[in-house]
Amino acid sequence: MEVIQVSNGKTVVFIDGQSLFITAKTLGFSIDFKKLLDELKTHGDVIRTKYYTLVDDEDENSPLIPLTDWLSYNGYSVVIKYVRSYVDPDGRKKMKGNINIEIAVDMMEIAPHVDHVVLISGDGDFSCLLAAVQRQGKKCTVISSVQSSQQMCSASLRKAADQFIELAQLRSKIERENNNSIDSAASIVRSPR
Repeated sequence: MEVIQVSNGKTVVFIDGQSLFITAKTLGFSIDFKKLLDELKTHGDVIRTKYYTLVDDEDENSPLIPLTDWLSYNGYSVVIKYVRSYVDPDGRKKMKGNINIEIAVDMMEIAPHVDHVVLISGDGDFSCLLAAVQRQGKKCTVISSVQSSQQMCSASLRKAADQFIELAQLRSKIERENNNSIDSAASIVRSPR
């Protein structure tokens, strides 16, 4: 099992909600967000944990709403981007848009005030963001997975990080025991750019 390094300085965690959901689902488990927050706090002085997600602006009954409400009352700062959905030619509901700009702007704004950023995402588009944060003298950790049948983290993002933590290694500490979850709505797939 990989040893997770403890950060002695202030740490902020940035969670790409859809990436985390899809990665955990691919690995065959669901996230217990209370356990996740508790686990993150054992590895450093986590001063903020930010959760980013997309929500269909036409779906008043989105199951993501109870999840984001719960997160906001239980130690997470939640950033929601409302987007329009559409049905693709195969009949699947998809949302057009992503939350990457919001994550990037927030990370660049907070980086001067912390020592360590943790990014929970596998999106290679964040490689340049991590490099910019590192140029400010900050440590960058990425949590995602390369152990699933479908690699969920880009090689460029893993290489850009000071530390890569395999999500599968955290499973026993952050897995939800009951898989009937309010976050099942996160299964709505992002549309390709």
